[in-house]
Amino acid sequence: MSPLFEIISNPDLDSPVLVVALEGWIDAGYAAATAMSAITGSTDMATIATFDTDTLLDHRARRPMMHLEDGVNAGLTWPTIELRATTDRNGDDVLFLIGAEPDHTWRAFSDAVVDLALEFGVRLVTALGAYPAPVPHTRATRTVATATTRDLAELVGYVPGRIDVPSGVSGAIERRCVEAGLPAVGLWAQVPHYASAMPYPAAAAALIDGLGQVAGLSFGTGNLIEDATQTRTRLDDLVANSPEHLDLVRQLEEQVDTIAEGSITEMSGDELAAEFERFLRDQGQ
Repeated sequence: MSPLFEIISNPDLDSPVLVVALEGWIDAGYAAATAMSAITGSTDMATIATFDTDTLLDHRARRPMMHLEDGVNAGLTWPTIELRATTDRNGDDVLFLIGAEPDHTWRAFSDAVVDLALEFGVRLVTALGAYPAPVPHTRATRTVATATTRDLAELVGYVPGRIDVPSGVSGAIERRCVEAGLPAVGLWAQVPHYASAMPYPAAAAALIDGLGQVAGLSFGTGNLIEDATQTRTRLDDLVANSPEHLDLVRQLEEQVDTIAEGSITEMSGDELAAEFERFLRDQGQ
């Protein structure tokens, strides 16, 4: 057993899906975080394993929360990384890896996650994320994949060609899955680059729908559709006040519609990588 985790309970699970949803990496529009809030708000989860955050995290970057009562230190709430079990609306078993993205020992952490996945008979590993892309808010949110096989990538759709971008720990886990022969797919929602720093509920809803598409999982979306409509209205109002922004949105619409019609295959990978790197600079990463 890896020294990085401790198994709390060993439930009898039937071919669960493991969903990786760690905080701290690329999450444009807070899509993955919002999707997880909707999921955790609609289902009960039981912690079945915990990870050694003293080894994995830099507590100066993720400080514990101190609780004071009339000047007295009443305790600390430490950041955690946990493996939790639940079922979806169809009664299918699901595992969620949630908490902070590790700062250290990514290789050992990825090994430990895959070891746990094999221990619990996981049939598919999937990760949630979102990145800024040259797409308009006036079109449906698209998800694209990173995956361990071409078949899995084609199930979701992908950006063709080679793109070199920084990786989160989910990429390391995905690569370890390749070595272990475990199917894995990352679901990435494309968020309009001009809206990537604000909550974008449409992308969160698209990620939950994506779990249904690739893994057959069914979770409620809560108020995400209503929230997405309100965000669309807010962006429409903001764009309407700027001829320059109106022109930008029209150009993006033309590009996305051309792709949908099959006249061209995909947006430029260089464009996507440039938006991704610009977003990271803005976030100080």
